[in-house]
Amino acid sequence: MTKLTAAPVLEISKLHAWYGESHILHDVNLVVQPGEVVTLLGRNGAGRTTTLRALMGLTGSREGSIKINGVEAIGLATHRIAHLGVGYCPEERGIFSSLSAEENLLLPPMVAQNGMPLEEIYAMFPNLAERRHSQGTRLSGGEQQMLAVARILRTGAKLLLLDEISEGLAPVIVQTLARMITTLKAKGYTIVMVEQNFRFAAPLADRFYVMEHGQIVESFAASELNEKMPVLTALLGV
Repeated sequence: MTKLTAAPVLEISKLHAWYGESHILHDVNLVVQPGEVVTLLGRNGAGRTTTLRALMGLTGSREGSIKINGVEAIGLATHRIAHLGVGYCPEERGIFSSLSAEENLLLPPMVAQNGMPLEEIYAMFPNLAERRHSQGTRLSGGEQQMLAVARILRTGAKLLLLDEISEGLAPVIVQTLARMITTLKAKGYTIVMVEQNFRFAAPLADRFYVMEHGQIVESFAASELNEKMPVLTALLGV
């Protein structure tokens, strides 16, 4: 009952976004409730990553409304948005080669109280504990992805924006990331994922939004997934 009546963590309405003169997002509307895992599905170029970037103020111009925990963020600078408790893990990871894994982990500033302590992060990612003194770019691709996610957990962010975290990784690492998302959901984190890997995303998400040409064309709950498969096959080829 509480989940149904709680205010949304994220509420986007009539969002438009541009890169220069290119109009990428067209009237995007979505809502994410506390503790939900929501997945944005769509083909490459559909506007999913741009939606995450627009949330963080990383596109060109934006208009519409983006409310994070009830605060209007459409006019805020990126660092102000982060301090609303948002952690963004971009597809490119951004690991600093000159720093050790642990130095990379400790680098970002705290944006909210109750960031995840190192001991808890290392318990969740034993590989990072073993490689804590290794140079960041000497980690495997999977370890770098774990590090990129772990870095935002330490900041205190409770709304996590994860862009293609499973891409190009070995199945055993993908399974580790799936367990991580399940654990974070149990701890009360709210997660918005952009994913091309439908097999990875399907069992984890509470709800799905499907994007095409910068618009949301379908939205449905996990309980409706089976009946929506013909639509997803047509839109995504899954």
